[in-house]
Amino acid sequence: MGPRVPKGHPLTRLFASLTEENFAGHLGWPDAEVIGYLTDVLTDFVHVDRLFKIRNAQGRRVEEVAEMLAEGDLLHRAESINREREVHRHIGDYTLFMTGIFPEFLRRLKTSKVIISPDALLDYVQVGKRSYRIVAEFTYGPYGDSAPLFRKLSENFELCVYGLGYVRADLDRLRDPRFQAVKGRLLG
Repeated sequence: MGPRVPKGHPLTRLFASLTEENFAGHLGWPDAEVIGYLTDVLTDFVHVDRLFKIRNAQGRRVEEVAEMLAEGDLLHRAESINREREVHRHIGDYTLFMTGIFPEFLRRLKTSKVIISPDALLDYVQVGKRSYRIVAEFTYGPYGDSAPLFRKLSENFELCVYGLGYVRADLDRLRDPRFQAVKGRLLG
């Protein structure tokens, strides 16, 4: 798995700033815990190895949510409740990231003439909400303190998607050549 981006790294600071600005400013939801968590998700998923960190029993990278669901199911493939929680947390993160940051991927997946992935049949929002709800049910031991965060993420999944859409729009504006030209003139 790729290395974590350090907290003080400029990319982490950029994601933190954009997430805070959009969630607190545009959405009126200044929840520091949610903002920090979503900043971490954005930063982690910069590395494709973290985006697809779930591995099956053979060590193969799991890239479809439908297969992730099987990996996180105690009746199918999850060998422990800790694995169940880990996989469902990742499913929540992955579906939130994809619906908020890359909605065009989901549109393409759903509108393809040929179903090339079982994910085309899934509602990522409902799957993500359910996965975060499952994670929120882990209220014992080391998981107890984070359970309320995952409950908030589940209950406000659509709002999080909307907020990440704002973050994506800001990132797109930062890449705009006109913005880059102005920035170049201003910063020399």
